[in-house]
Amino acid sequence: MQAVKIAEGRILVEQARRPRRPPGFARIRLLLAGICNTDVELRRGYYGFAGRPGHEFVGIVEEADSERWIGKRVVGEINLACGSCEWCGRGLGRHCPARTVLGIVRHPGAFAEWLTLPEENLIEVPEHLSDEEAVFCEPVAAACEIQEQLGRLRGERVAVLGDGKLGLLIAQVLQVGGAAVTLFGRHAAKMAIAERAGVRIGGGGEFDVTVDATGSPAGLATAVGMTRARGRVVMKSTVATPVCLDMAPVIVREISLIGSRCGRMAPAMRLLAGRRIEVRAMIAGRFPLREAARAFERAEEKGCLKVLLHP
Repeated sequence: MQAVKIAEGRILVEQARRPRRPPGFARIRLLLAGICNTDVELRRGYYGFAGRPGHEFVGIVEEADSERWIGKRVVGEINLACGSCEWCGRGLGRHCPARTVLGIVRHPGAFAEWLTLPEENLIEVPEHLSDEEAVFCEPVAAACEIQEQLGRLRGERVAVLGDGKLGLLIAQVLQVGGAAVTLFGRHAAKMAIAERAGVRIGGGGEFDVTVDATGSPAGLATAVGMTRARGRVVMKSTVATPVCLDMAPVIVREISLIGSRCGRMAPAMRLLAGRRIEVRAMIAGRFPLREAARAFERAEEKGCLKVLLHP
């Protein structure tokens, strides 16, 4: 099968064996996968990564222990947890110390014709939802994680910094959840996607919650400067380079810094199935797996939104 590999910062396409299916796992034939900013940062050296990336996908189950999954179109939770530790017992397997992570930590990713995941990680895609919509489930789940961490932000003033892929999704998800969201970015055409969902664009003032989704090392300091005393800053940016921050305003104004990454897929799938947020307008290109290097080049262009890979 064709599979994408990151090696010393290069994007390669190689011939690989179809993955073996361990007991309790499903073997999934890829339909569509998305390149996200984390994949771009992995190429740049984040985590010292080498191997097969990709964690946003939709595919069809070809083999599984349970017949109920055969032939189903699915997405999947990306964390493969042990199932027996304290974190797993609390339903927080994405913090399991022994976990592997699809396409990021010790589990081959979705940028290949076939991949494997535990059956317990699978989420069925509703029939009315297109592949192009379903492939956004993982980044929408990352946006939903903010609500799980902070609770419903109904009526609170929330600033989202960054009009990239994740910033647009976060702004829409929090707006649907009842927050008064203002999006800050540099590209009018991209911000218009969130504006159509009722999100405010730009403006002044201080905010109860500020979300840094800039993907820039400078974004965190900007977010702190926009947050009221005893407000909260949610850190969503994934960058390969170290981030420096003057902690004085954080301490003096008693601002809480909250790390936030992936979330649960089920709430995200409900939002997508109900067509509560706009994702199709974010698709900027489609490439076959054999052209993965070109796809990454496109994904790294300034202002580019979602680039998709297909077999």
